[in-house]
Amino acid sequence: MSSPIIQIENLSIHFSGNPILKNLNIDIEEGAYVSIIGPNGAGKTTLIKCLAGIYRDWNGSIHIVGQNSKKLSSKETARLQSYVPQAEGRSNPLTVEELVATGRYPHLSAFTSMKKEDFDAVDAALNQTGIATFRKRRLNSLSGGERQMAFIAAALAQDTQILLLDEPSTFLDYKHQAEVSGILRKACREQGKTIIAVHHDINMAAACSSKVIALKEGEVIFTGTPAEATETQTLNQIYDTSFISSPSPAHPLPLIITGGSNT
Repeated sequence: MSSPIIQIENLSIHFSGNPILKNLNIDIEEGAYVSIIGPNGAGKTTLIKCLAGIYRDWNGSIHIVGQNSKKLSSKETARLQSYVPQAEGRSNPLTVEELVATGRYPHLSAFTSMKKEDFDAVDAALNQTGIATFRKRRLNSLSGGERQMAFIAAALAQDTQILLLDEPSTFLDYKHQAEVSGILRKACREQGKTIIAVHHDINMAAACSSKVIALKEGEVIFTGTPAEATETQTLNQIYDTSFISSPSPAHPLPLIITGGSNT
């Protein structure tokens, strides 16, 4: 049996003396779509940023494709995994094509320019995300959903084994939420990408994932299948609020809505 593509052991991090993550132990298998859920302040974004190498002042160990992440340079890390931060408030004077091309930088040597395979990767990512028609437009002229597609296209052009995403569909309308979800699932299913995504929407997390991990107060409180994650008793324990489960006409998993606070 092969080793997990990501192995996290006893991961802890403190900010200003306050524990944010507490001795996390997580294995993520290659080709999985893993959704990270949990209440606000649970440490979800912090975990993603530790994996992405943005935060490095943590204790424990993270191995990515068998390599100690603290011994990897930024460029080496970027050849293994790409990162898409939260969408809120991001603007940029670049064109869509210029932004997507930044995804190729980890593959370039110093003082070298992009080659045919780099331009091909940019074209493929633009087509995969459906934004090739406005490749020459500036990002600050796009809607929030279109901008988010451009950042996801840059991550795909980076051509890594692992995609890390922090709430990829938050602040998007329903159309763009569905488009983002479809693109990520297709990348996982057809290209074998390992997806690790923070999700606020329980129903989207369940529909996309092969595995769900829930954090609460900096600790792993649940790991299991989407079916197990959508059990109302489990959700009650994660979020400290009641939930209602209803059969979904479009999906084998139930539709989950909140039923109100337990307090």
